[in-house]
Amino acid sequence: MPAPLVENAPAKVNLTLRVLGRRADGYHEIESLVAFADFGDRLTLTPGGELALTSDGPQAMDAGSGADNLVLKAARELAARIPGITLGAFHLEKNLPVAAGVGGGSADAAAALRLLAQTNDVASGDPRLYAAARAAGADVPVCLDSRARLMRGIGEILSEPLDLPPLATVLVNPGVALATKLVFAGWTPMREPAASLDLAAVAKIKAAERLLQALAEQANDLEAAAIKLAPAIAEVVAALRGLAGCRFARMSGSGATCFGIFNSAAEAARAAKSLQDKHPHWWLRGCMLG
Repeated sequence: MPAPLVENAPAKVNLTLRVLGRRADGYHEIESLVAFADFGDRLTLTPGGELALTSDGPQAMDAGSGADNLVLKAARELAARIPGITLGAFHLEKNLPVAAGVGGGSADAAAALRLLAQTNDVASGDPRLYAAARAAGADVPVCLDSRARLMRGIGEILSEPLDLPPLATVLVNPGVALATKLVFAGWTPMREPAASLDLAAVAKIKAAERLLQALAEQANDLEAAAIKLAPAIAEVVAALRGLAGCRFARMSGSGATCFGIFNSAAEAARAAKSLQDKHPHWWLRGCMLG
């Protein structure tokens, strides 16, 4: 039997998220600065045989049936574009909460594409890999190499990778799953929307302090709509902002996961413990974003 191959599937965090409008096809145009955590799911592929998926881990029960999992969808999309490729049996260690605004399913799908590319000697820059990612889901392309970028369109227009300063972060989810479609349906245009991010200026940011200033000038336009559906999000953001050393807190993506940024990993770890003691049923994770 071929040796199993393993890929990490890091959490994706939307540091900013502007909704620019709704298109005729129902999708929304966005602009979002995304970063990736040093924590996430873990995907293993044993090449050969029929396409299959098993899963375990603390969030496995919420990951959905194998038939509709994005790992299998991504694999099928790539197989449709490269006939005859070797597939195999995937095993997913599910650590990230589902429908939580941190791109867990998209990160898993991207990891599956990387594993299949490695198995079949498909170059990382092969356009068929990107096409399969785009067909699998709007957030899958940005997760292909899990590097900070500015994403536009419905997620398919990506900037070059950005070398953002590392951010000590606490991720918190109150145990609420939110359907992205419902959150976007509740979005209403802001009276005074934030200005578009200056990509050239963001690319030059090397200090965490300057990045925090840039983030403060932006927003997550979906936060109000998400809070209407899940008021616990406002409680999480307030709890993060009330922690000693928290410099910045916001909801990620379409929620309900929120993030708080701290001066150091040690400070973030202390904050996470304090918050977990007060809210033992919340999902929490200290990590570094970059």
